[in-house]
Amino acid sequence: MKNEYDVIVVGAGPAGSTAARHAALGGASVLMLEKDRDIGTPVRCAEGVGEDGLEKFVDIRPEWISARITKVSLTAPSGKTVNANVGKAVGFILDRKRFDFDLATLAAEAGALVKTRHNVTGLIVEDDYVRGVKVVTPEGPKEIRAKVVIGADGVESRVGRWAGLVTVTKMKDMESAVQATVSNIDIDSECIQFYLSSFWAPGGYLWIFPKGKGIANIGLGVAGDYKGDKKAIDFLNDFLKSHFPDGSIQTLIAGGVPVAKTLKRFTANGLMLVGDAARMVDPVTGGGIVSGMHAGKLAGIQAAKAVETGDFSESFFQAYVKAWDKAGGKNHERLYNIKESIYKFTDDDLNYIADKVLDVKPEKRSIAKIFSIALWRKPALLLDVAKLFANY
Repeated sequence: MKNEYDVIVVGAGPAGSTAARHAALGGASVLMLEKDRDIGTPVRCAEGVGEDGLEKFVDIRPEWISARITKVSLTAPSGKTVNANVGKAVGFILDRKRFDFDLATLAAEAGALVKTRHNVTGLIVEDDYVRGVKVVTPEGPKEIRAKVVIGADGVESRVGRWAGLVTVTKMKDMESAVQATVSNIDIDSECIQFYLSSFWAPGGYLWIFPKGKGIANIGLGVAGDYKGDKKAIDFLNDFLKSHFPDGSIQTLIAGGVPVAKTLKRFTANGLMLVGDAARMVDPVTGGGIVSGMHAGKLAGIQAAKAVETGDFSESFFQAYVKAWDKAGGKNHERLYNIKESIYKFTDDDLNYIADKVLDVKPEKRSIAKIFSIALWRKPALLLDVAKLFANY
């Protein structure tokens, strides 16, 4: 490992590995640092992703796919379940450990040097420019200089804070999430299930994402401003006891999921943030794999251009900001507005929508139909939904 690189990427998740790969493909010398011992672990994700989104950034490998999803069901507070038609759309439940490992391998094959067990503890800042990182390696502390630092260090991003960016998220926009991988359960391995109810997940939703025969990721997110006494883990335990009493818990994870607007400022002199670190998670679903990879690609390309031109100023990185806005940033804002309206739905609202959808012929129960009925219940959604679908 050298003492200086063109680009240092902090964090080896999908956003970081994609940024490292594209910066290296652009001709930059790249170092990617991961604090954990193994890339891809621990898995802090429901692992769901759409085929059409993923294939834009990588050639999909069969070994990444734990389950192929062709059906969606939504259960209302009343217990009534709506099976929604998804048409030709296909989703995947990934094996994130294998997926993340292979993305890092692709970055390495493009020319990036990947180092695990390297914990970044600070930034080198000179003349109001980020000039590198301070890192604790297995051999001891070290300072490594860089022309560009890309922060892909997740929702807790310290890189952004160290650079002086405002990364604070409002309590109501940070869900408390918990998930168990459960085996020995009877589920449809091609169907993802959602439970929408304040009883199971106040201010959020509960999900069941199959990972093969008899196994699934089962988790939920509770709104950050929920004022009840129960914790997220209590809601999950109650659900598992009620619905899968014979299930065996293989893994259990917990953490915060940002369902917020993208940071107002996610670049600085010598620095760009991508993915969760920049709050690029879908505010409605909480999914961030594809959006993180998209931002990583844009930032990696821009970092390579910065090295080529010798301009590492925040003003030069505005091209990345504009590219993100064009690619999905504006829709992200609309999704946030939709989330704000949806989260105000009462259980009575959700039961009303479910009943109305169940009155529709099964073959016509599409996601779009569910949205249209929801609009009648909450007309304030209309403008943002119309703008959102107009951009797809």
